[in-house]
Amino acid sequence: MSIKSDNRHLYLQVIDHLKKDIQKGVYKEKEKLPSEFDLSKQLGVSRATLREALRILEEENVIIRRHGVGTFVNAKPLFTSGIEQLNSVTDMIAQAGMKPGTIFLETSTTGPTEEDINRFTCSPEDELVVFERVRTANGEPVVYCIDKVPSEILPESFAYERESIFQILEEGSSRKIAYAVAQIEPIGYHEKISPILECDPETALLVLKQMHFDEMDVPILFSVNYFKADKFSFHVLRKRF
Repeated sequence: MSIKSDNRHLYLQVIDHLKKDIQKGVYKEKEKLPSEFDLSKQLGVSRATLREALRILEEENVIIRRHGVGTFVNAKPLFTSGIEQLNSVTDMIAQAGMKPGTIFLETSTTGPTEEDINRFTCSPEDELVVFERVRTANGEPVVYCIDKVPSEILPESFAYERESIFQILEEGSSRKIAYAVAQIEPIGYHEKISPILECDPETALLVLKQMHFDEMDVPILFSVNYFKADKFSFHVLRKRF
């Protein structure tokens, strides 16, 4: 069916048309789209126009193109959060109506690195407790977490099986996290973490690094979380001043 029905650029019409087809279920999540030749013929546009539309759709994560294989509809993120909202991973999963779970990989006590000394303004003699965990949603691994907390902040006895370190700190040591400074970046396939999260080779990861501070502006938690990019979406509200 030709889409030549209005005065906009053809590639914009192609984008809208394909998005509507995906929304209506004509093309389902993870389904392969027709070849460029067939799709351009169906839509009545040139392959150059189609390629421009597909390029933009890929940038918007609506589709994914696999070299030598084809073009596929991307899965919609299960979890979405404003990056300005400081939610624990547990809360994000629960808010999506799924059951949060934890697989503990390792917990250790170690001396701080030079970066840790700068982050926590601690001394080389201080100790940090490092948690390595996999967070699950309805049993599916979705986030790989590395958390560092000064040992002196943690309560003498705490339950490792607790889902949220936020709760451990608040209830066990009365240290409430007030805000965090965050940095987020996408990465490709990670040799160690991607297999643990059961990622396809094409599935990217979103790395969220956060330094958390309490109500007295004291740094108390540094976390590095690797999110499956096909499961999580982050956005930010920007205001003009």
